[in-house]
Amino acid sequence: MLMSASSDFIALCREQIALLTQGLGATISIVYLTQELVETPSGDAKLIPVVIYPETALLSPGEENAEATVHKQLQVENVFILPNHQRRLLTAGSESPTSSPESEIPDASRPHLKEEYLFSGNQIVLPLVYEGVMMGLLVTGRKDRGWNEHEESQIQRIAQTLAIACILDQRRAWFEQQLREQQILQEKQRDLLDNLLHQFRNPLTALRTFGKLLLKRLRPADTNRNVANSIVRESDRLQELLQQFDQVIDLTGADLAPLHLPKEVFVEATIQKDAKPPLLLPGTGDKAVDCSLADILEPLLISAKAIAQERKLKLITEIQQNSPLVRANVKALREVLTNIIDNALKYTPTGGKILIQAGQEKANFQGIVISDNGPGIPPQDLEHLGERHYRGVQAQTEIPGTGLGIAIAKQLIEQMQGKIEVFSPAINSKLTSPDAPGTTFIIWLPEVGS
Repeated sequence: MLMSASSDFIALCREQIALLTQGLGATISIVYLTQELVETPSGDAKLIPVVIYPETALLSPGEENAEATVHKQLQVENVFILPNHQRRLLTAGSESPTSSPESEIPDASRPHLKEEYLFSGNQIVLPLVYEGVMMGLLVTGRKDRGWNEHEESQIQRIAQTLAIACILDQRRAWFEQQLREQQILQEKQRDLLDNLLHQFRNPLTALRTFGKLLLKRLRPADTNRNVANSIVRESDRLQELLQQFDQVIDLTGADLAPLHLPKEVFVEATIQKDAKPPLLLPGTGDKAVDCSLADILEPLLISAKAIAQERKLKLITEIQQNSPLVRANVKALREVLTNIIDNALKYTPTGGKILIQAGQEKANFQGIVISDNGPGIPPQDLEHLGERHYRGVQAQTEIPGTGLGIAIAKQLIEQMQGKIEVFSPAINSKLTSPDAPGTTFIIWLPEVGS
């Protein structure tokens, strides 16, 4: 079990030690927390000091910087072991530590206590126990005199207070760990859902467009018009359901914000977040294969041309058929190209142009270039391009979007050892103008054998 001491617990320990020092005249007091060493066959208990008074009580001989040494030793060095045969802990009313060698902390294992603090006759060692579980020790003592019964009773109450505070602190750490794990799970589920919804929109848009085109081409008396009408109607219905679904699951940034936890002194180890499991993306589990960019683009261009015709856009293609093969995950690459082509179609205004080129070469990479003469991407938005849910100035327009297309594309291309370059204004001067600077995306993939 990971056990951490929070700043609140440390503050309470210091307050209780102040009672021992100022109220009872203790000249040395140490609060230890214990952690069973699971891999130690002897079952030794490791005791780690978390609060010490005075701080100079744990200085190594010859140390000059007392404060720096105490901090270093608290974190690394000051651990002593109580073997099984030496674990009899003294409580108030027990026999003096000097009367039994096994009751003392062995010299070879104790922290580096200064010689003036090596007294035992007036020392009390109390276990911090709650419901039969030992969580640490309270060690206190004074040089000039022993303890009377009333003082021992007060020290016992202080130990009980520390024990209760310790178990509450452990429970706090456990609850915080559960909150972290729940938050990681929530983020994973949100990303999964976002990716699935985004992938659903692109084929839905194409299906809806095909239905409209089919409806236009059929004669009024054609019996198939009912089929085409049904395709458009059901596509519209699915689109409405998607919008409603978006509204239901639209969590704000504050809902998924990381927990702001108090600073902690960790006794054994910090609670670490597990790496996020892979998101459900196209091609997950599929192996990369040798493929032709022209073959990958062919079915995508059929859909793109239909959508461009519906939106009164001019789609220009320049595809080299005999370019070298690339190594890619086919499903993932189609998702990347669909996302970027869909953005070009979506953000290019009526009458605009889109140019798709394949066969560009650069340093053992093959490229697909997608350019448009739309409004372009402002410099401040280019810096955030690829961040999930970031839309920048486009969020202020009526054009629907989730800010996920480029983020998913970037993630998938990087998994294929490729890269994406973005230029705005577009790099094709024949396509653009000052009023329509446009944007160019270049998807680079490694050639086979490179």
